[in-house]
Amino acid sequence: MREESALQIKSNPGRRVAVGRGMLILAMSIFGTIGIFRRLIPLPSGLVALVRATIGAMFLLALILVRQGGFSLATVKKHWLPLLCSGAFLGFNWVLLFEAYKYTSVATATLCYYMAPVLLIFAAPLFLGERLTVKRVLCALTALGGMVLVSGVAEVGFSGLSEWKGMLLGLAAAVLYAAIVTVNKRMTDVPPLDKTLVQFLVSVAVLLPYVLLSEELSFAPLSWQSALLLIAVGVVHTGLAYALYFGAIPRLSAGTVAIYSYIDPILAVVLSAVFLKESMTLYGVIGAVLILASALIGEYRREEKQEDPI
Repeated sequence: MREESALQIKSNPGRRVAVGRGMLILAMSIFGTIGIFRRLIPLPSGLVALVRATIGAMFLLALILVRQGGFSLATVKKHWLPLLCSGAFLGFNWVLLFEAYKYTSVATATLCYYMAPVLLIFAAPLFLGERLTVKRVLCALTALGGMVLVSGVAEVGFSGLSEWKGMLLGLAAAVLYAAIVTVNKRMTDVPPLDKTLVQFLVSVAVLLPYVLLSEELSFAPLSWQSALLLIAVGVVHTGLAYALYFGAIPRLSAGTVAIYSYIDPILAVVLSAVFLKESMTLYGVIGAVLILASALIGEYRREEKQEDPI
């Protein structure tokens, strides 16, 4: 039954796009909740990233054995270089973003990091052969403007050299984010689970030296409640979410991936206001409306005709 369903999806481009869009929305929604979990885990950011990558890799390996019966080594070997690069990009992406949080506010770092969807939209014609439309550019810029309002940077502003260092680190993380999406879109014949597993393993190899050199490899302050949250971050926010995310990318255009990426930060802001009692201003509400509107307008009546098939 599973094979028949997969064949039906593959033979129906419209349904394939709809499934990919659903996977992407679910993945970005999961990503949007990680801030709440992270706030309750009393460990350094690098160590959390290392553990989430390790647990995520173990989860994906089990999932591959259950769903596929084995690992597609031949296909992975065929694309070993882009897989190695994208895995390293993923690890350094986490490191750069965590470092950005040290030098600037979460709002500023988030704003800089979510320049990635805009970069992706403008890079797609050069690296993926996708057409750059006026509507897509306007939607991307509208989403970016909404992100400025949501982040609170428009009200607080920037100050000091440390602030600029944090901004540059956030922008560097954004470049790697856009590179990850671009590389993954070009590997359409690699099973998503296999591809994600390899990228996690490479990320572990990248993050381990970083943690050993910059942080103490200790779990001393971790309670059993925090340990459960850390496991959830590894299984749900890493293994499951990235499997959905990398599985959705080949089904959709880079523009679609870029616009829907803003679901993550906007949901994070809303949930922080609800569960962590962090304030959300009128500017934040307006920004949220702009982001969601740009996603809806950007996708209205276009996917079935223009999305990339797999």
